[in-house]
Amino acid sequence: MRYRLEWNHKLKNNQKVQFSSEWVSGETAIQIGEELEGSGKASDLYFYDEKGTSWILKEIKKLLTEIEEDPHEITVYFDGGFLKETNQAGLGVVLFYKQGKKKYRIRANERLDEMDTNNEAEYAAFYYALNILEDLGVHHLSCEFKGDSQVVLKQLEGDWPCYEETLNRWLDRIEEKMKTLGLVAKYTVISRKENKEADKLATQALEGKEIFAKTLIL
Repeated sequence: MRYRLEWNHKLKNNQKVQFSSEWVSGETAIQIGEELEGSGKASDLYFYDEKGTSWILKEIKKLLTEIEEDPHEITVYFDGGFLKETNQAGLGVVLFYKQGKKKYRIRANERLDEMDTNNEAEYAAFYYALNILEDLGVHHLSCEFKGDSQVVLKQLEGDWPCYEETLNRWLDRIEEKMKTLGLVAKYTVISRKENKEADKLATQALEGKEIFAKTLIL
């Protein structure tokens, strides 16, 4: 989750001027807040998250201490492969997150039957990623989702309309799951080359190679 600070700066004539920061990480937000309070020139200091919830410095410190022990700073790569001959989909997900002072990577895949199109496979892969996040206990955090399907990501973002009934059902399921988990999503379209790890996992799923691996990377 990113945070924005708002505060009043006290001038020599006791006049107050309101300032606000850019969106920054929780760690940076606390550092800025401590320096502002230490200067003695700031008052009415508040921290806002991407949902509009506000805290004072003492509260945000406590919040981030609690969050530190849960998965956070999450980035998800997803990809779906489709075999028209068998109507099977291969789902691939690569998930990076921090927990405590460590960083982890999860690589996972799954094969599904009775799929109709490659776009449906992409939606299924996204939903599969949400299920992994739910199993990790992720909730009320910001997550960045990266994939090479511009159609799916633009439809999820609401920039492009979706006219296909099957895909709309996936959209409804995804939106309901996102709401349940309280996630703030950022969608980023990347090239197939940048998404090659998730693509490989999707291909391996179609080949019958099941993978679920968690690795400490930092």
